[in-house]
Amino acid sequence: MKKLDGTRRAFGSVLGAAALLGLAPLAMAQDFPARSKPIRIVVGFTAGGGTDAQARIVALKLGEVLGTSVIVDNKPGASTMLAANEVSRALPDGYTLLYAPSSTMAQNPHTFAQVPYDPFKDFTAISMGGRGPLVLSVSTTVPANNVKELVAYVKAHPGKVSYASFGAGTSSHIYGEAFVKKTGIDAVHIPYKGGSDAAKDLIGGRVQYMFDSASSAIITSATGKVKVLAIAANARIAALPDVPTFAEQGYAGLDLPSWLGFYGPAHMPAPVVAKLNAALTRVLAMPQVREFYLSGGYEAGATTPEEFAGITRSTYERWGALVQQVGLSKQ
Repeated sequence: MKKLDGTRRAFGSVLGAAALLGLAPLAMAQDFPARSKPIRIVVGFTAGGGTDAQARIVALKLGEVLGTSVIVDNKPGASTMLAANEVSRALPDGYTLLYAPSSTMAQNPHTFAQVPYDPFKDFTAISMGGRGPLVLSVSTTVPANNVKELVAYVKAHPGKVSYASFGAGTSSHIYGEAFVKKTGIDAVHIPYKGGSDAAKDLIGGRVQYMFDSASSAIITSATGKVKVLAIAANARIAALPDVPTFAEQGYAGLDLPSWLGFYGPAHMPAPVVAKLNAALTRVLAMPQVREFYLSGGYEAGATTPEEFAGITRSTYERWGALVQQVGLSKQ
């Protein structure tokens, strides 16, 4: 009988422990976020850039909605992989988030030989932040006002026209190679260490064209030394309403998704994810935030975690197919 009573007590302890474990995520969500512990949004770019600026306005408003401090932590390097790797190793308690472009999850695994994270096993998708396609920008030294004229110009000067990219294996490089392959032109790729350096040389006429972010293209075109010829998306964007898409100009296939979004480490409690998603949905719908995104060529907008996970997967698959089609080797 004593042995049976001991067994019952042991079994009861196990059930009690299991119940406590089951209640842990709920308790964590009820206590989240603690006012004494700031939420950190890690960004894989230096301070002052477009992604950093978006993260900072979201952090400000997110702090107001959640009633706690939200800070931005810049961890640039290795095409955002340093930042992503840090977040993948953080505690999944909701206090460490990643704000990353689609390239972090959808392109890097296809273009780099050593990626220190798995885009699906090591992260929790929380919400999209904004959509913003790349655009085709051309130096005004090139006598072309549309894609057809640019293609004709490059074909008339084989091997003498160069295009810039953010760096080997980046989205601007992949788009550049896809454009070369689709049109049959002979252009020279000039990789840079970032978009700002490439844009400077485009303004200076040292390179003839590049696939640039819409936010950068708005700035460079304002100098009067750069023209924006096409949008690499399936629709025009509000920030550049007069610029047609590639498809509108007879060059379909250059319309892969480009976006930024919020992730946390894998295995985050569902209630915490839901609370963060609800707060981000409120923030990204605020007129001030939407106008800020729009000024940089992006459209702010949240999704559910499930929708964002699906978008991440489908974008990953589409970029993988394009990289294989272009024939780029991993860096």
